[in-house]
Amino acid sequence: MFSGEVVRAGSSRQAGALRRRRKDRRGGKSDGTYEVRGWFEGGRAFHWRWNAVGRLLMVFVLVSRLSSCGGSSSMTPPPPPPPPPPASNSPFWGQWGAGAQHSGSVNVAAQSLNNKLADIVYDPFVAAEQRESFGDLLAHYQATLTDGNDFYMESKSGTYPACTNAGDWQNGMACGPNAWEQLTWNVTRYTWEGGTATLIWTFASDWKPEPNATNGLGGWEPVFHPVLANGSLYVPGAGGTIYKVDKNTGKSSKQIDPFSGQAIDKAHTYVSGPLTADASGNIYYNAMTLSDPGTTDPWHGHDVVGAWLVKVTSADAASSAAYASLVPNAPAAGGVDCPGMFFTIFPAPPFPWPPSPTAVPPTQACGSQRPGVNVAPAVAADGTIYTASRAHFDEAVAYLVAVNPDLTPKWQLSLENLLQDGCGVLLPADGTSLGACSVGTTVGVDPTTNGFGSGVLIDEASTTPTVLPDGGVLFGAVDHYNFARGHLFKVGASGNFLGSFTFGWDTTPAVYVHGTTYSIVLKDNHYDASAYCRNPASSICAARAPGPYYITQLDANLNVEWHFQSTTIDATHPNGYEWCVNAPAIDSNGVVYANSEDGNVYAIPQGHSGVFTTPLQNMFLKQAIGAAYTPLSIGADGKLYLHNDGHLFVVGN
Repeated sequence: MFSGEVVRAGSSRQAGALRRRRKDRRGGKSDGTYEVRGWFEGGRAFHWRWNAVGRLLMVFVLVSRLSSCGGSSSMTPPPPPPPPPPASNSPFWGQWGAGAQHSGSVNVAAQSLNNKLADIVYDPFVAAEQRESFGDLLAHYQATLTDGNDFYMESKSGTYPACTNAGDWQNGMACGPNAWEQLTWNVTRYTWEGGTATLIWTFASDWKPEPNATNGLGGWEPVFHPVLANGSLYVPGAGGTIYKVDKNTGKSSKQIDPFSGQAIDKAHTYVSGPLTADASGNIYYNAMTLSDPGTTDPWHGHDVVGAWLVKVTSADAASSAAYASLVPNAPAAGGVDCPGMFFTIFPAPPFPWPPSPTAVPPTQACGSQRPGVNVAPAVAADGTIYTASRAHFDEAVAYLVAVNPDLTPKWQLSLENLLQDGCGVLLPADGTSLGACSVGTTVGVDPTTNGFGSGVLIDEASTTPTVLPDGGVLFGAVDHYNFARGHLFKVGASGNFLGSFTFGWDTTPAVYVHGTTYSIVLKDNHYDASAYCRNPASSICAARAPGPYYITQLDANLNVEWHFQSTTIDATHPNGYEWCVNAPAIDSNGVVYANSEDGNVYAIPQGHSGVFTTPLQNMFLKQAIGAAYTPLSIGADGKLYLHNDGHLFVVGN
């Protein structure tokens, strides 16, 4: 059964948005196009267009009814509205990082940054979300999916559960991030018609993010991310399921449940991170079951109940592998001998650390292996699946994991103790300077553990593996000592550690192939953060000055080829603005696209070395202080799809 209402077509705003252009009081566009918003049986929302013929018919029927009040009419009812235009079936930027390797590069030239072609609000709650985090937007968003003449983007709806006093969620109140399950996550299909992005339908999912609960996610909203494959749109759903959505109608044709018949707690099982599709149309994603946040602490008090890598074939056959089987040599789930830090000693030893050259921190509980909350599996050309795993209670017990196409383990690389650039390398070892380690400390160690540094997989990041042209893989992780910057790890196809670069926080690097080699592009922010301890009054534990802020290109061996530096300067940003991008995009000419907190999107050319500051082009979109780190996408026609402060901007010629 269908019910519906007429709304204006071609609007670039979602219902309930905080910011809208005022609508024409007549309710229609200049070309007479209307839209019908309706609901299919089962409550699935969609939108149809109502064209000029439909408008005339509607007016005719209304006039007839007015002239026959109190009587009857033999007028024939109007025909149903025409169906929406057929969906395109040429996925171009079909998933996170464009393709299954997540390389963020495409074989078309992007259009110039000349005009804003669309400005669509997909998150109408940005102001409320920033209020709860005192100015920062702690959210991860979908990369816009492009498919021929269509594009697909998430949107959020409902009523935001604002705290009475901003930040009360940090005290356990059921508001703000602690109640984000009250919102609805949707996917919208837009079609380009006459240069206008026209909303065709909206599909409302029952997916919910993992709970913040006891501040286990620090208020960082997990990502909701569909994928285009097999002529359909696959959308995360509740209980670890995914929906197969008909791109023409916006209606679910099937709900695929990989856990059908299994005795799991569906109410607390989550699709975790973006969906990925390989070249054969297989869909891969992570799922996990947490304990009930209403009765226990699902992050710190109770182990993860279950965690799986899921595979759905193009024929909709689902299978899964438990993360315990993918990382068989990880510490036992019930173990208490996982590496800890000196922070767990009470009272804490005085700084600088390590407390002595031979000090050893206490161990701690491990917990079961599970994926990082926002990790999207990557798939190499040979079918190898890459994902990342961590111990539930210890983020420093992390692995890069390779999986065979049949979901059996291929290899696992522990990220523990791979880094030797701590004390005496990145940090002074004089005992007094900013970020200093104790005198006599072993060169290269992490001052918080007195062991060599480890890659740390935190759930607040959206870091995802990137497969390289030579079969290697990149993965970004944080650490405990590098001024909040982390490290990017490069690993060979056989699981051998090849090296690292000193930035890895919340980044999926892009890959530019040229000649017989390739380059790696990522943000490279130098934050106003402390090295490993926080105390503004301490010469050791104070934050360093902010900046510089770079987009950096590395060669295949992780050597710097160039830095593009932010030079937007003002009284509060004396060293520039940070780059608010977690997955940059690269076109066929090697032009790099990235968005900055200064409100601009930048086109950064090749052909430079060292530090340079002049872009090929830049365009102001919207000031976005405290903005989320967001991905960029490119369409087959070269249009650029950019995010800024809950807006999707489409830019081009």
